[in-house]
Amino acid sequence: MKIDHLVINVNKEMQENKETIKNVHSIGLPYVPKWGKGTKGFKVSNIWIGKEYLELVRVKTKDGGGWVQEWVQKYYAGHRGLIGLAIDVENIDKVYEKMIEAGFEITKPESLQYKWFFNLFKKTMPWKNAYIQPMKGMPFQFFLQQMDDQKSREYMEKYMYPNSLEQGITGIDTVKLYGEITNEDRDIISCLFSDVTNEEEELVIRLNNQMIHLIQSDEHFTEIILDCKSEAHREKKLNIENVTLINK
Repeated sequence: MKIDHLVINVNKEMQENKETIKNVHSIGLPYVPKWGKGTKGFKVSNIWIGKEYLELVRVKTKDGGGWVQEWVQKYYAGHRGLIGLAIDVENIDKVYEKMIEAGFEITKPESLQYKWFFNLFKKTMPWKNAYIQPMKGMPFQFFLQQMDDQKSREYMEKYMYPNSLEQGITGIDTVKLYGEITNEDRDIISCLFSDVTNEEEELVIRLNNQMIHLIQSDEHFTEIILDCKSEAHREKKLNIENVTLINK
């Protein structure tokens, strides 16, 4: 398992305001928001960070235009910031069965499809997702992702451009999630992940060369630690809603 990407709800300015876009560039992250996928109902812009990425989402219509319906509803209810954390898995069906047997809610693994150009065309993405029930203490959820095959993975990686690798920022190292940690959330995480340290004030999840921390806090926010080899960009920070990117 590894962190694949983080889905962040954003406002229009994050995708269209020139100064805001320059702020992203200033910490060494290439960002061309107009290149992202979208329909009449939603617009996605990506920040490519090595083989991981941030998926910045603006919902434009109340039906969402094919976007995840639960996330569309939360967007219109005012949610901004991290909404989904994608975990890349090798066998999505096996993890699905494990979560079901443990009594947790999870959607059946399915390919993402959305319609475009006046609903005349349908796009099917070359991967499957399964969405685990939202966390109780923090307003986000984990979800699973599995590419259809290695050829599809290599094909998608060609489109992860422009990439922060060119600026010496090689990937997402650690994600720190601050907020309330409920007992049910602890159970979800213990079932989903195999290497978990469960302490009173913190949960530590160890993945393939990455870590996720859930830290007890009265305030909810997220920190994403990026692996930065560039002295010019090291220690720089960027805020996107209640998410802070930190070059380390």
